[in-house]
Amino acid sequence: MSPIIQGILTIFIGVGGCIAYFYGSNLVLDRVIFPARSDDHGRNIRRATMVRPWLFLLPAILALGLYLVYPVIGSFWRSLFNRSGDVFIGLGNYTEMFGEAGFRTALLNNFLWVIFVPAGATFFGLLVAQLTDRLRWGAIAKSLIFMPMAISFVGASLIWKFVYAADPDIGIINAIRDSMGFAPVDPLQIPFWNNFFIMFIMVWMQTGFAMVILSAALRGIPEETIEAAIVDGANPFQVFFRIKVPQIAGTIVVVWTTITFLTLKVFDIVYTMTGGNFDTEILPSYMMDYMFRDDGRATAVAFVIMLIVTPVMIWNIRQARKEL
Repeated sequence: MSPIIQGILTIFIGVGGCIAYFYGSNLVLDRVIFPARSDDHGRNIRRATMVRPWLFLLPAILALGLYLVYPVIGSFWRSLFNRSGDVFIGLGNYTEMFGEAGFRTALLNNFLWVIFVPAGATFFGLLVAQLTDRLRWGAIAKSLIFMPMAISFVGASLIWKFVYAADPDIGIINAIRDSMGFAPVDPLQIPFWNNFFIMFIMVWMQTGFAMVILSAALRGIPEETIEAAIVDGANPFQVFFRIKVPQIAGTIVVVWTTITFLTLKVFDIVYTMTGGNFDTEILPSYMMDYMFRDDGRATAVAFVIMLIVTPVMIWNIRQARKEL
């Protein structure tokens, strides 16, 4: 069948199915379940009004249950079996996993990523947003800083792999060291600090996102509050930290948590830069190590990642509700 015909049929069936569902469900609700009889007409209308919103939510609830809740439950159940999936071992995968030095290293590195990357990207984004608003060519500067957002994680990693290259003829860092008479080093093999060299790639990419959102928030601050602070004798630093930042605190939190979500899912950068070697393993790359040889262990790691993400997600939802 032609792809065009398939697309037309999909649209027709999807839209037609939605119309038929909503029309039919409302018809059944009003004429079968709660008919408008004269003896209890008012009570049936109230009941139908209470049930009607759930008719509209039911397709979304079913879709979420099928594509979200069921995989989570299924993944957890799979993590309770051995690598072949035929022997129930309970929490054996979790016990072995937490006992491995590799997992503990990956968990520690993940916490470093969650602390450093959102903080760094948000800080530099806020700094750039404030400074570029004062420049005549600020729009050009913002475009250049936002440009890394258009690059894939793998592409950005390859760019910085050349920057970090141990060969002075290729790597910028070692070219500078060589010009100063120092021996070349490989930044990606320096214990502990190599994680920060990799994290900086993510900060470099997400600074543009933070800058755009925070720049819009800064422009939305009423000028009256800034002018009043200046009249009262506040210097530029006091205006920024005591007037502007408190008024955009909600936006800062949203940017911070959004980058945190992205950081917890990052895999491409670490895999491209080091493949998880030299103690740079993080939970997603650790999970990929077991993906094709031990499904039980891999799903256990995935469940741990979900448990780490869940509190951040709940907190973000609560903050968003406070802004409404």
